Amino acid sequence: MVKITKEAALAYHSNGRPGKIEVKPTKPYRTQTDLSLAYSPGVAYPCLEIQKNPDDVYKYTDKGNLVAVISNGTAVLGLGDIGAMSGKPVMEGKGLLFKIYGGIDVFDIEVNEKDPEKFCEAVEKIAPSFGGINLEDIKAPECFYIENRLKKTLDIPVMHDDQHGTAIISSAGLLNALEVAGKKIEDVKIVVSGAGAAAISCTKLYVALGARKENIVMLDSHGVITDDRPNLTEQKKLFATSRRDVHTLAEAMVGADVFLGLSKGHIVSQDMVRSMAKNPIVFALANPVPEITYEEAMESRPDVLMSTGRSDYPNQINNVIGFPYIFRGALDVHAKAINEEMKLAAVKAIAQLAKEPVPDVVNDVYHVNDLTFGPKYFIPKPVDPRLITEVSAAVAKAAIESGVARRTITDWDAYKKNLRQLLGQETKLTRKLHDTARLHPQRVVFAEGGHPTMMKAAVQAKTEGICQPILLGNPDRLKRIANRLKLDLSGIEIVDMRADQEQGRRATFAKHLAEKRAREGYTFEEAYDKMYERNYFGMSMVEQGDADAFITGLYTKYSNTIKVAKEVVGIQPGFNHFATMHILNTKKGTYYIADTLINRHPDESVLYDVAKLSANTVKFFNEDPVIAMISYSNFGTDAIGGPLKVHNAVAMMQKDFPDLPIDGEMQINFALNKDLRDDKYPFTRLKGKDVNTLVFPNLSSANGSYKLLQSLDPDCEIIGPIQMGLNKPIHFTDFESSVSDVVNITAVAVIDAYVEKIKNGKE
Repeated sequence: MVKITKEAALAYHSNGRPGKIEVKPTKPYRTQTDLSLAYSPGVAYPCLEIQKNPDDVYKYTDKGNLVAVISNGTAVLGLGDIGAMSGKPVMEGKGLLFKIYGGIDVFDIEVNEKDPEKFCEAVEKIAPSFGGINLEDIKAPECFYIENRLKKTLDIPVMHDDQHGTAIISSAGLLNALEVAGKKIEDVKIVVSGAGAAAISCTKLYVALGARKENIVMLDSHGVITDDRPNLTEQKKLFATSRRDVHTLAEAMVGADVFLGLSKGHIVSQDMVRSMAKNPIVFALANPVPEITYEEAMESRPDVLMSTGRSDYPNQINNVIGFPYIFRGALDVHAKAINEEMKLAAVKAIAQLAKEPVPDVVNDVYHVNDLTFGPKYFIPKPVDPRLITEVSAAVAKAAIESGVARRTITDWDAYKKNLRQLLGQETKLTRKLHDTARLHPQRVVFAEGGHPTMMKAAVQAKTEGICQPILLGNPDRLKRIANRLKLDLSGIEIVDMRADQEQGRRATFAKHLAEKRAREGYTFEEAYDKMYERNYFGMSMVEQGDADAFITGLYTKYSNTIKVAKEVVGIQPGFNHFATMHILNTKKGTYYIADTLINRHPDESVLYDVAKLSANTVKFFNEDPVIAMISYSNFGTDAIGGPLKVHNAVAMMQKDFPDLPIDGEMQINFALNKDLRDDKYPFTRLKGKDVNTLVFPNLSSANGSYKLLQSLDPDCEIIGPIQMGLNKPIHFTDFESSVSDVVNITAVAVIDAYVEKIKNGKE
């Protein structure tokens, strides 16, 4: 568990710009024209359109992506009634979670009003600004009245997350825990400790899912709630029991199948857990101290299925699994409400997601490889990237089917793609690469077959239909690794290049290599020995047609890989060098950066080849290259050393390719700012054009530049390295590459292989 100190928390909220959220413009604003469109006089036109058709407010404003997080500060976390202003840090935090998980903009609004009527009036008056209302930290029983009234008077989604968020997540967990335990919800006996907003809402939802009221015992601070107790609130009356033989928590727990705790810490003993039925389900959700600790519950009996509200134990009931995606789905169909059908759809989508194979990114965050559906994993983790697509789509679909949507979605695949792009899980370029590769999957050899990242990437690429993977390595070892990683290698070919049965293939490869490099001193015996190395063997598979593409680099040094690639497959005719490129997807656009890995100290002939290869590669990605060759000098201002090499390479390129938009040498600010460049250097061949390709003067500057951007901008997607100039689709990865990085390179390699086949008339 991460220990949080008071000093660290206060510093986090106060350092730099105070608070945790800000407002950013989404349209251009630098010119007078921009400002005239943004405000007067241009803004009048959308105003008039909305006057004619009120629903056009979703078309011309941020209403459809804007939620108000509203509180009066009467029940802030476990701190109680600390006042509206004191609760503001929590509301800002909620806004941050909405943004990072759901891409939803938030205004946090703290209303200094405890009277429910006046509070509702305030919210009703500001509601036209928003697409949804998230009520937060309002004490019971007032929260019930406030939510019910606002749901009746407003035509936008209203949800008190303290009630329904916990209810939805715990219901999903309960359904799955019951499945693991082999029990049915209509049969189980349930004990609920707590009778506040969350407990009441959870219990209501359990009943909606099939639980029987007669099987539920609810307790508050006075003990078991019975129907003969005077002065019960309407909410408590719903779950008051007529059983006269149960008065205490200990008595209620005997023979119970499910315990739901939303009360306070350390009220459940190990003896109480031992008294429960077989395979008991214990949801101890008091936070930060649960009703019984995870360790105590597990020690009391090994068959317990346990959830807490804490992130340092399995099966965390965390509202962030729900509210960003529930509102996301509701907003995307311009829903008038969040109704029961939408809540139940969210429950089922969350429950189902826990049964699906866990994405690698989730395993990496939690440093595990064994997250599979069962006692220790029956609720998805908050970082699961699929939550936004599965839960949001389920909620949106339920809104449409239940009649509260103003907008209809018909293409659900496109909707899910848009959601992934919204949060940067993928870009249009990434999706296009994967979609194109799926049209023509090729045989791809993965050199380091036993490396967990490469094995996961191969399995994912096969699952997505991108390629037909071939793993190099010892089959027994690879299968052991796969079992440990919970990966299915069925349908994936494994080639043990050291096995006796591969002797004939090694000899064939060695004979071909020795003949090809005979004048460089190669003998058959030397070549045969080299075929025991994965790069020589794997590249030879591609060279000889046993495979279509090759991926390497997670173990091997680039210097060795470069040497082997030149020997086995060679450089394309018309070039004396090869290079690599990284693609950077940024908010400003897509940029192609070269040479990022191969040529350390290029002379002008190398830079010339790199520029030609870059132009060809950008065209490969269906874009028109506009190339700036970078230096610290602008157009001959420093006529010696590195700038001179770039200057001469540009001159050669402009002479040989008169129609290609390429120029330099130039500083990077002039390359990326066409107004600055055109004003200062109107003679440039790039006049009026936006540069998309940057050729750097050496490896240090190219490699450092893309890694600097990668480090400074977490939203910058990097694809690469992409090999340029070899005779065959031999592609490299960085040793720090993630699974998604390797899958992206695999897609590039597949497309590369298919294009090569077309050129050679093999397709």
